[in-house]
Amino acid sequence: MRSHCPVARSPDGGWTLFTHADVTAAALDDRLFSNAVSQHQQVPNGMDGPTHTSFRAVVDRYFTPDRIEALVPVVRLVAGELVARLDVPGSVDAVDLGSRFAVRAQSAWLGWPIELEDELLRWVQDNQAATRSRDRGRTTEVAWRFDAIVRSLVDARRRAGEGAPGDVTTQLLQERVDGRPLTDEEIVSILRNWTGGDLGSIALCTGVVLTYLADHPALQTRLRSGVPDRELNHVLDEILRIDDPFVTNRRITTQPVTVGGRRLAAGDRVHLNWTSANRDPRMFADPHAFEPDHNAPYNLVWGIGKHVCPGRPLATLELRELTRAVLHATTAIEPDSSRPRRRALPPAGGLATAPLQLR
Repeated sequence: MRSHCPVARSPDGGWTLFTHADVTAAALDDRLFSNAVSQHQQVPNGMDGPTHTSFRAVVDRYFTPDRIEALVPVVRLVAGELVARLDVPGSVDAVDLGSRFAVRAQSAWLGWPIELEDELLRWVQDNQAATRSRDRGRTTEVAWRFDAIVRSLVDARRRAGEGAPGDVTTQLLQERVDGRPLTDEEIVSILRNWTGGDLGSIALCTGVVLTYLADHPALQTRLRSGVPDRELNHVLDEILRIDDPFVTNRRITTQPVTVGGRRLAAGDRVHLNWTSANRDPRMFADPHAFEPDHNAPYNLVWGIGKHVCPGRPLATLELRELTRAVLHATTAIEPDSSRPRRRALPPAGGLATAPLQLR
C-alpha cells in the first residue's frame, strides 16, 4: 500500500495514510487533522487546541520523571512476584503474562483493590473480542462495564472524604482545570484512558517483546549481561517498531486538504497507520534491521506531536521491569514448537497468543 496506494480510501469512505512522511505530517497538524473523532468524551486524547492543552497539563503531572522514578520499586515488586510464580522450566503465553502483569501494575499505581484483578482480566478479553467484532452494540456494552468499575471506585472515595486513601485515583479527584474541579465524567474518562487502553496494550507489547527475544538469543545474552535503563528502553522501542502492536489512530479533517495527491474533504475520517509508517523503507532502509539507536528519532510507536501517548513513561517502565524479571528468572527464553503463535486480528497488531518455553 505504501508503494502503490499510499493514501487509500476504503469502501466506507474513510482514508488511511501509510507513509512515514504523511502519517507524521498529519499527526503534527492538529489544526487540519482533529482528534475529536468519538461521540464519547475522551480526555485528553479526543480534544484539540487550548482545551487539549489544559487537560493535558493535568494528565502530564502524573508522568513526570520524579513520579515515574518513585514507581520503580512498586512496578519491580509486582513484576518480580508475578514471575516468581511461573513454572521455570516450563511454558508460558507471553500475552497472558502481560495481561495479568498490566492489571496488577496498574492497580498498584492507581490504588485499586486486588479483588478487581479477575474482573479486569475478563474485561480485557471481552474488550478485545468486541473491538474485533466491529459491533457497536458490543463495544458500547463493554465500555459501559468498564465505566461502571471506575465510577464505583470514584464514588467510594467521594463517600470516604478525608478518609479516602492517598492514592493516584484520590489525587485525581482533587485536580482542577482552568480553575474549576474536574467533573465526574472527566475523571472517569481520564481513568478509562489510562487503564482501558493500557491493559490490552501492555499485554500485546509483552507478547511482541518476549517473542522477539526468544527468536534472537544473541540479544537475550546481551541484555542478561546488564544494560542501562536508557539502552533497554531503546531496545524495547525498536522491537515494537519492527512489530508494532498499535496499528492506527483516528483523525478527522477540519477542512479540505490534499495528501499524497488525493483530495480529502472537510469532515473525512482518517486513519494514521503507525505500523506501516514504522516500516517505511524511505525512512528505515531495512525495516527488519534491529538498529535501536539509529531509528529512535523516527520511531512512531508512541505517536508524535501534541497527542503523543502521555503514559509512555509508565508503559516503558512496566515493560522494562517485566522483561528484566523474566530474564533474571531464566537462563533462556525459547519459542514453544509444540504450540503455534497466532497473530492478533485487526484493529489490533502484534500477537494474540505467544507461547514460549522458559529454561
